[in-house]
Amino acid sequence: MQLSRKADYALRAIRHISGLPKGKLGSINSIAEAESIPREFLAKILKDLTRAGILVSFQGVTGGYRLAKQPKEVTFLDVIEAIDGPIHLNLCTEQGTCTCDQFNKCDMKDFWSVQEDQFKKALSKHHFGRYRRVRA
Repeated sequence: MQLSRKADYALRAIRHISGLPKGKLGSINSIAEAESIPREFLAKILKDLTRAGILVSFQGVTGGYRLAKQPKEVTFLDVIEAIDGPIHLNLCTEQGTCTCDQFNKCDMKDFWSVQEDQFKKALSKHHFGRYRRVRA
């Protein structure tokens, strides 16, 4: 499994925004430049994160983005799943989608379920409150 480029950029954008001084908004241009993310791609990512309730957007010349919650309340899992959808390490763990004829007697699906749960717990423990505010 590899994190999509879109999810990686989303994590970097959220890290950037969470590190801004309190009350300061992150503009698309400033985030794109600071994080080396293509501006047009970033615009789509920020729209997705806003739709997911992770960001709040403000329109206009002085507009930009800020987190919808405190940084410590936004986890890596939140961001990744907002961009890529629910994480599944194997088809066996995707409810209702496994068409394997061995599903009912498979002894590997339990392994994958445990690994997926541990991975999700690790991602949900890592939040953006860990990143220091940057000076404006």
